[in-house]
Amino acid sequence: MNKESNKYTFLFSTVMVLVVAVVLTIVSTGLQPRQNENIENEKRQNILRSVKINVTRDASREAFNTYITRQFIVNTSGEEIPGDAFAIDPGKEIKKAPGERRLPVFIARVNGETKYILPVRGAGLWGPLWGYISLNEDKNTIFGAVFDHKGETPGLGAEITRDDFQSRFDGKTLFDGETLVSIRVEKGGKATGTHEVDAISGGTITSKGVEAMLKNSLTSYEPFLKSLP
Repeated sequence: MNKESNKYTFLFSTVMVLVVAVVLTIVSTGLQPRQNENIENEKRQNILRSVKINVTRDASREAFNTYITRQFIVNTSGEEIPGDAFAIDPGKEIKKAPGERRLPVFIARVNGETKYILPVRGAGLWGPLWGYISLNEDKNTIFGAVFDHKGETPGLGAEITRDDFQSRFDGKTLFDGETLVSIRVEKGGKATGTHEVDAISGGTITSKGVEAMLKNSLTSYEPFLKSLP
């Protein structure tokens, strides 16, 4: 075949595209188990961080099995239902009708105390927000919180990942009597009550996204939170 012809150029390009596609597919398939493991380990890290246990990604599985004593799923009536809590994607569940949601619960034992860990999902200024909050045995007082985001502005909304913002939630309470009020994020250092924290300076929309995320996510858990330990 004439190597200078258009036909040769077309065939050569097609073969190269196919070869590259096959190689990339093989590489991607080979790396998939490791990628999935990394995703799962990062999830374990975040769950543990909500109860103030910080470990490396490689050590997360062992630490998770040490501190997490039980994990299960509840429905929006607070009833336990079958399933693998760790496998649930809260981002998908929050998009379902409330009555159809499956809600993971992780129970940790930290310094001899029981902590309930719940995932939260919502939206910020530029993309999704997510995280975990842990509650003391009263299912009301926040022990710890960890938040993350996909595309918030560095130095502004992205500050929700900083410890000095997340620690503002420690000791705050979700209920006012029997009413779930969740946590309000107040602008300009106006937070005073047990249900309020200060917003991020310059990141008001993302801060309000965190507030809405907590309210929307925790409302589904309300019957469970009101149930006896």
